[in-house]
Amino acid sequence: MQSAMFLAVQHDCGSMDKSAGTSPKGEEKREKMKRTLLKDWKTRLSYFLQNSSSPGKPKTGKKSKQQTFIKPSPEEAQLWSEAFDELLASKYGLAAFRAFLKSEFCEENIEFWLACEDFKKTKSPQKLSSKARKIYTDFIEKEAPKEINIDFQTKTLIAQNIQEATSGCFTTAQKRVYSLMENNSYPRFLESEFYQDLCKQPQPTTEPHAT
Repeated sequence: MQSAMFLAVQHDCGSMDKSAGTSPKGEEKREKMKRTLLKDWKTRLSYFLQNSSSPGKPKTGKKSKQQTFIKPSPEEAQLWSEAFDELLASKYGLAAFRAFLKSEFCEENIEFWLACEDFKKTKSPQKLSSKARKIYTDFIEKEAPKEINIDFQTKTLIAQNIQEATSGCFTTAQKRVYSLMENNSYPRFLESEFYQDLCKQPQPTTEPHAT
């Protein structure tokens, strides 16, 4: 519902830009709409930072968790634009990207990629098998709750591979989803107002001179 509202607001904002023209009143409306969108982003990101944790890792205490998600400096945020891996390597960046994908109704892509990363680190054959079945049920099979967009041939191959699960069961699908995010969602994220706001250098404050 929140995502739908976000997109509706985004659509309205685009329509407003076309109809408002260059009048002062139109400019004021656009600025107000931009502030609303930015506030929605920050609210969504705050939720992810408080509720998301890396798969396969034990949850840490509140103090440690707060230290993990420190807002990046503009210089750190700018590094995310150098490579997609730079963004994924940052806990704050990853949470921000997840929030962005949620607004585009494709959060399942990053969730699948994270599940595969956790899966590849699994050593126990029993856990490997159970995790493989869960990933297949959640993301691969037809009408899965978080079904990802991959071709039928790859799905069929995965269904065969999980019968005797190995760490490479989902390699092909993970690469395709990674490529999809890197070539489509990632460039749009870098163009988003939320990301641009993170990259802005704070304006120096000038104190009024005493008279």
